[in-house]
Amino acid sequence: MNWTDERVELLKKLWSEGLSASQIAAELGGVTRNAVIGKVHRLGLSGRAKAIAAPAPRPRKPRPTASSPASRPMVQGNTALAQVIRPVMEPEPEELPDPVSNVVAMAERCTILDLTEFTCRWPVGEPGKSDFFYCGSRTKTGLPYCAFHSRIAYQPVQDRNRRRVAR
Repeated sequence: MNWTDERVELLKKLWSEGLSASQIAAELGGVTRNAVIGKVHRLGLSGRAKAIAAPAPRPRKPRPTASSPASRPMVQGNTALAQVIRPVMEPEPEELPDPVSNVVAMAERCTILDLTEFTCRWPVGEPGKSDFFYCGSRTKTGLPYCAFHSRIAYQPVQDRNRRRVAR
């Protein structure tokens, strides 16, 4: 497509009226939006008439000044200076029996058919033997084991490392 003098004059006129490059390309026909942008740039056209002005922006609501964690803005960029939020530690469970004496009350023992989401699933004995059973005590919230067996199953990393070094 060649830019004739008539097409260049039409381009200048449409550009000064504030039409977009896509609209001018459609008006001229046979030319792309990018070709219009390139020609405008080469011609050095800059001052365009503004299209229909948008109405004045609506006033913004004032931001709440509360300093609660939910209202604090997220830290963006370098997080080295970000405020560290430390998790609240769960209090230690009540005194539990000595781990050496792994005695489960007869009333709490259950089979796999008796397990529910509220019974401890800690296996006791050898699977497949007649004396095999599950603990059956009341579980801690969100865990599959009672408080006693949770302390055995979920040991802090420091305690595990200490035991490994002591051997």
